[in-house]
Amino acid sequence: MNNLLRAVGVMATSALLFTSCKKGAFNDYYERPAGLEAPIYQVLTAKGNFKTLLAVIDKSGYKGTLSSAGYWTLFAPNDAAFETYFKENNTSLLSFDSTKAQALVQYLLVYNAFDKNRIDDYQSNTGWVPDIAFRRRTAYYSGFYNDTTATGQVVKTIASNRNGAALPYVAGDNNNKYIPYFTDVYFSKKKLSQQDYTYFYPGASFTGFNVAGAAVVNKDITAENGVVHEINRVVAPLLSLEEFLRSKPEYSLFRSLYEKYMVTYQQNTDATRRFALLAKEPATVFVKTFSSLLAFSPNNENFSKLQDNDGQQDSWSMIVPRNEQLRSYIENVLLEYYGKDIRNLGQLPPAVISDFLNAHMWQTALWPTKFSTTPNFLGEEARFDPATNIADKRILSNGMFYGATRVQDANVFSSVYSRAYLDPKYTMMTRLLDADLKFTINSPNQKYTLFMMPDAVLRAAGYDYVPSINEWGYTPPATGIRTAGEAVRQRLLRMLNTSLVQTPKGELDNLGGAGTIAASNGEVIRFNANQVMSGGSMDAGQTIRVDSSRTVRNGKVYYLNGLLSFSETSIGTHIQRLGAATTSEFNFFWQYLLNSAASYNAATGEIIGTSAGSFYTVFVPNNNAIRQAVRDGVLPGTPSTGVPNFAPTLPADRDRVNRFILYHILNKRTVIPDGKESGGFETLLKNGAGDVLTVTVLSQPGAMILTDMNNRSTTVLVPQSNNLSNRTVIHLTNNYLRYTF
Repeated sequence: MNNLLRAVGVMATSALLFTSCKKGAFNDYYERPAGLEAPIYQVLTAKGNFKTLLAVIDKSGYKGTLSSAGYWTLFAPNDAAFETYFKENNTSLLSFDSTKAQALVQYLLVYNAFDKNRIDDYQSNTGWVPDIAFRRRTAYYSGFYNDTTATGQVVKTIASNRNGAALPYVAGDNNNKYIPYFTDVYFSKKKLSQQDYTYFYPGASFTGFNVAGAAVVNKDITAENGVVHEINRVVAPLLSLEEFLRSKPEYSLFRSLYEKYMVTYQQNTDATRRFALLAKEPATVFVKTFSSLLAFSPNNENFSKLQDNDGQQDSWSMIVPRNEQLRSYIENVLLEYYGKDIRNLGQLPPAVISDFLNAHMWQTALWPTKFSTTPNFLGEEARFDPATNIADKRILSNGMFYGATRVQDANVFSSVYSRAYLDPKYTMMTRLLDADLKFTINSPNQKYTLFMMPDAVLRAAGYDYVPSINEWGYTPPATGIRTAGEAVRQRLLRMLNTSLVQTPKGELDNLGGAGTIAASNGEVIRFNANQVMSGGSMDAGQTIRVDSSRTVRNGKVYYLNGLLSFSETSIGTHIQRLGAATTSEFNFFWQYLLNSAASYNAATGEIIGTSAGSFYTVFVPNNNAIRQAVRDGVLPGTPSTGVPNFAPTLPADRDRVNRFILYHILNKRTVIPDGKESGGFETLLKNGAGDVLTVTVLSQPGAMILTDMNNRSTTVLVPQSNNLSNRTVIHLTNNYLRYTF
């Protein structure tokens, strides 16, 4: 028995010795290494000039976090910074309760540790991108709050953390706020100046490392759990663009455009469950959601979130006009055709509201020295003088805010396009413009003339549109049988394009005289004594009168009493109308065409070799020129007298007639005496080798000279020319064109 006790005692002693040795080895292995910096809280304590900040940290409940393992960047206001803050805000440390203290500490606390050399690098999904970051995500977020809907209902709300209405809220994303900072390296990379900083912070100096309005006075203080940058001012949590607008009554009218027309409140189960867990009380939570028509959601702190950290390298921007200037603009511009009564705002199409708001929204940081080169969501520069038109400027948590004393004069509200867009009598024309020409005619760098197409006139002509099924219809008044589909839309687009003319020199500013001009689609229109003619209107014998006009930023619009319709009559039929009379100067050409089976289809009136949808120019030699062609042996007839033989029987003579006609038609081009198009142009005639034969055209305002392959000149007789056909213009000339076959 004694032997057993001694054995047990030896084993116990050995085990104790083994355990003691093992514990010592464990402690040696995991013991804090010598020379390792203390945690952030202890580093601040040792520095001695962060007593107030430490007191705030204590109140916030973050002492443990900043005293233990982690990986943080802390922008730390020193004691002098807090003294200034208390004085400027007429407050003291005693006013900091735990909630306010926590918000401040969280906002000064950035996820991950960044020294000055790394903080302006962007953490992209594919790796570091140097020198393009000026913001970092903080530990602070706003959370739940009470908001009031446009109908006056108070609801428990949380901000959307994504853009648009399709997926406005992602559960688990707290919509953390960002804090801005500015380094010399970043400013150099972006070609910014000190003015871009002092414009927002006029009482501060740019030092090469600033955090909001503060300067970093002691950078890269290392700690066990991160990096501290000492700053000389307290940076309180910044509001978002939406929060700032909510707090500023001087911008309430602009905000109301969002609230009434671009915001919905979507009930969210995840947010409701989370609120109940945190608040210990039940309440249905709604996500404040902004329309997908907008450039971005002003309450979204996450930027675009195309990459997790893309908010580091960019932000939103917004220029907001004050109530007085905005009201005047809304009444006199947006509501010009709605009685200039702001109570009629709800009658505007939603696109007008979204376009107006988007004209004041930038999907990027808009720096004050870059107003003229940074496009907004509509692709337009900021049309403000930063020195005289901006009364308020802030860098907020999710963007740059400018309070303006004027309105962004957007192209959609000041161009020729605006006259249809803003007028409810032109909804069909607006829809057609949106599909084809909107961005073209909105440009302020080009001048246009636009002939208006009212809904009432379009409907009287048989056209209609059914929005519910996106269908265009056409009911010819003669038949009463409706057709629908793409063919109808193409008819309307052809008329629309015929109604638009590029006029860089104001060529149509006065329609009191007479002239001819090519429209945007190549169709030719004529005007005389404030009347306008198109191929279709001339076929119908209609007189289209100018009722009134309006000059806008990039041109002029004319209000007519009809449509510039297109001709559906064949080219040959138009030549027949011009030349059927024996006294007509077009008669001899028409007689040759009529009797040329190789050139003319008498059943359809088509010239063989032409095709529907193409453009042509026909040069018709007058009767004396035809006689000369007979004398010269170019056309069949009696050379000694010049008397034509319109119906030759010999194949060779018929070929001469066919080639003669084809050489007098330019292929795929309409040219008129306007001085805009000159040069060599292809005809419909090809030689035996298959080569296209050409004619040289010299076009001048009011005159046109042609030169054939034999260097012979021909003059267009302008008073009898510019006859309109189906995508074709027909001219009379004083000589014929001679080809070499």
